[in-house]
Amino acid sequence: MKKHAMLIVSALVFALFASVGLAQEAAAVATGPVGTSLGGGLVAIGAGLALGLAALGVGIAQSSIGAAAAGAVAEDRSLFGQLLIYIVIPETLIIFGFLVVIFFQSAIK
Repeated sequence: MKKHAMLIVSALVFALFASVGLAQEAAAVATGPVGTSLGGGLVAIGAGLALGLAALGVGIAQSSIGAAAAGAVAEDRSLFGQLLIYIVIPETLIIFGFLVVIFFQSAIK
């Protein structure tokens, strides 16, 4: 229950700060220089979420994979190469997250 409460509180804090940031962005669009837009800020938030959630997913996946791999290698050292591949596979999600951020860079103004 405590974990769920912490997740809800962190989501509410994120929503609060995001709304404040978007309100400031809207004010900057009304009075700021040409080229700033609310859409660019939303794209930046989307790129950050893509990378952050990918990293969170990889961390959750590797916590169980790493523990199981450490136990298997402790019993049989010949499994190290095969288990190393299993540990590296979730890291490709982070690479995809970086690619999303790189592709979104052209849309952020």
